[in-house]
Amino acid sequence: MLLRKYIVLLRPMLRVIATTALLFFLHITLQAQNNNTNPEDRDVDMDSPTFVPMVKVGKVKQGSDSIQYLELNNIWVYPEPVFSDDRQRQAYNRLVYNVKLVLPIAKEVNRIIIETGDYLDMLPNKRARDLHMKQVEKDIRKEYTPRMKKLTYAQGKLLIRLVYRECNSSSYELIQGFLGPIRAGFWQTFAYVFGASLKKEYDPNGIDRLTERIVRQVEAGQI
Repeated sequence: MLLRKYIVLLRPMLRVIATTALLFFLHITLQAQNNNTNPEDRDVDMDSPTFVPMVKVGKVKQGSDSIQYLELNNIWVYPEPVFSDDRQRQAYNRLVYNVKLVLPIAKEVNRIIIETGDYLDMLPNKRARDLHMKQVEKDIRKEYTPRMKKLTYAQGKLLIRLVYRECNSSSYELIQGFLGPIRAGFWQTFAYVFGASLKKEYDPNGIDRLTERIVRQVEAGQI
């Protein structure tokens, strides 16, 4: 019920994430190329943090005194990962690499949805909102079509899960809410041909537990 209400209220914004998801499946088998400032074009530095750790300096009043304080990111402490062989170690390092690469894109998608929603709220009528969304869709297709070509198959599947994490909805639910069940079913079938699923959810306490651990550390600037 809550998800349905969310989809109805944010229906105009769903076009943004739906378009992004569809573009990925159109280009899911192509490899990364080119160099620019987009996340997928940066060299992933395994020895440096992807996100800069947050340090907030503040001051509070206590009686007649002013006390300065520092507010930092959450620091996540986990046991060192144990690997039975080099193959497991390589798989872990590859997952860290892919998270550091595509997590900024997932956050970018969420930011687009929020900013688009805020702007739509300021428009005077439905016609103005529809015209703006057409332009947004056009701009997203122009920008994201070449960008999605640069992701590998594994990186694209990971991006789908991380978009769910950031937006709290699966790509299938978002597409269905905006385009309807028939077209959502078509794109789900198309994705299935490539071994992917638009219905894939993110389970931080289950199958995605290791991914969530890495994501938290990447967000905190620890890795």
